[in-house]
Amino acid sequence: MEEPAATAHRDPAEEPTPQCSVISIYRAMVGGVPRNVTVVWTKNLMNHSLSVSIDKSNGESPLTCKVDLKPWPFWSKLKGSKSFDDDSERLDVFWNLRSAKFSDGPEPLENYYVALVCGEEVVMLLGDLKKKAYRKTRSRPSLEDVTLLSKKENVFGKKCFSSRVKFDDRKKEHDIIVVNSISGHKDPEMWISIDGIVLIHVSNLQWKFRGNETVWVEQVPVQVFWDVHGWLFRGPGSGHALFIFKPGLPASAAAGNRGSSGKPTSSRRNNSESSLVSSCGGGGSQEFCFFLYAWRMD
Repeated sequence: MEEPAATAHRDPAEEPTPQCSVISIYRAMVGGVPRNVTVVWTKNLMNHSLSVSIDKSNGESPLTCKVDLKPWPFWSKLKGSKSFDDDSERLDVFWNLRSAKFSDGPEPLENYYVALVCGEEVVMLLGDLKKKAYRKTRSRPSLEDVTLLSKKENVFGKKCFSSRVKFDDRKKEHDIIVVNSISGHKDPEMWISIDGIVLIHVSNLQWKFRGNETVWVEQVPVQVFWDVHGWLFRGPGSGHALFIFKPGLPASAAAGNRGSSGKPTSSRRNNSESSLVSSCGGGGSQEFCFFLYAWRMD
């Protein structure tokens, strides 16, 4: 069993020493009340961990369960549960990560489950081992859907940064790749591709280091915002860029904004990174946003 974390979760993008992380914020019905549940996967050379935080109904500090996946001597803790008393309700977090398969990132790809149980209902379930989760928790599925509000990921690289994300829970994951050409004598450039197709190409990046375009992914509009100021104007190994992917058309756009060619629509803006996060909700709105923090390590 894990002991409760002493402090609330902090965004790794704000840490002085960043680490590879995936932070997902869900909205789930817990005890008949909608609450935010934050799931954090972090990984560096020394540690690999999972943290699940449930917002309390009275607004106090969230209830937090932390699981250490590494160092490996703690293998016995890769499967377990933790209980909380929240007012008159009991909440349980169950997990099984013993057979989980990972790629280079901190979040598992398959063969795992993480379940949140309240009142004999599984109010949130992550992973593909759903039958095992229901059998272990001895609880029934909730009739209420879970909504993914936002996802934040910290990735590291030199010229290429990649991730995977679902713009709609009912559809497949999409491959996102950002490639830059900053070093050398040529003017800096950047390419953003989704599912192997380059949808955004920015030349003269030193003058267009902040901006946004709307692209179409399988007939779904996706707004793409970027701020690469940190890549261009900070020292090597210390700068990060921010990319935000938000499904849907801009509020000011007409329904027929796509046009006959289906090419991206563009609106270059000079907003700061904090303004971009604020304008996209920062996880506080009902509309999903994916935040990709790309740390350039030279």
